[in-house]
Amino acid sequence: MTAPLDAVERTALLTAALRAAETRRPDRIYQDPHADALCGDIGPDLLAEIRSATFPADSARTLPSTPDYNAIRTRYFDDYLQEAAREPGMHQIVLAPAGMDSRAYRLDWPEGLRYYEVDRPAVLAHKAERLGGVEPRTDHRTVAVDLTSPDWENDLIAAGYDPSLPSTWLLEGLLYYIPEQDTHRILERVAAISAPGSRIAADLVNSAALTLPEMRGLLDVFAGWGCPWLFGTDEPEALFDALGFSVEAVQPGEPGADFGRWPDPVPPRHVANVRRVFFIHGRRR
Repeated sequence: MTAPLDAVERTALLTAALRAAETRRPDRIYQDPHADALCGDIGPDLLAEIRSATFPADSARTLPSTPDYNAIRTRYFDDYLQEAAREPGMHQIVLAPAGMDSRAYRLDWPEGLRYYEVDRPAVLAHKAERLGGVEPRTDHRTVAVDLTSPDWENDLIAAGYDPSLPSTWLLEGLLYYIPEQDTHRILERVAAISAPGSRIAADLVNSAALTLPEMRGLLDVFAGWGCPWLFGTDEPEALFDALGFSVEAVQPGEPGADFGRWPDPVPPRHVANVRRVFFIHGRRR
């Protein structure tokens, strides 16, 4: 048996449960045939809590629809990574953290690609156990290390990563849970081993999403699990620009980040005191 997952690590099981639920929908916007196995028994229980908070039986929904958001996020980054992998000279993809993601197993990848999954040892061990020998569709390499450790870059390089070559990074479902100082430090370290022309993508909330009263129901669920949301920014472009990345920020529901699924209005960027989520994508200068 693998070691039990801690509170933050268990959020990966929630994501897998969301992907399993999406796969069962007749109008699904992607398929993840491994999500059911990966979410185990805990994931559906976590998802049930989210659903109860988001879709109350006796009142209208005021929280963002986590199932629709996760579906859009997954499909958006599916497409982003597949596009990046087809780019000439792009032979390195890094998922940090990898969680219960199964893109290495469910999507087709070009030859010559190295696909790195970075996450804590307990997460990667749980994932390997749940997949039960399913073979990846690419040169798949795991790096069992915490992103807050002092030398995780050395572990990644030891696995074959070449900092002198372009790479594509995906930081999905990570930055919500990390204090601002640690967020800056992780992004600085990613930038330091990303050659010019490297690509990066991530998801972020804005600052108001951490404090608005109408978000309290969702925030309380995560805090109750022991993994409160800690970081958000209203200027994601500036955050990444300061570290040498030129990025764009797209909100779910905007063109290219909708897939017919976002159920709420998309507030213009100048409107204050509203919750937002950003999908960030761009390049290292």
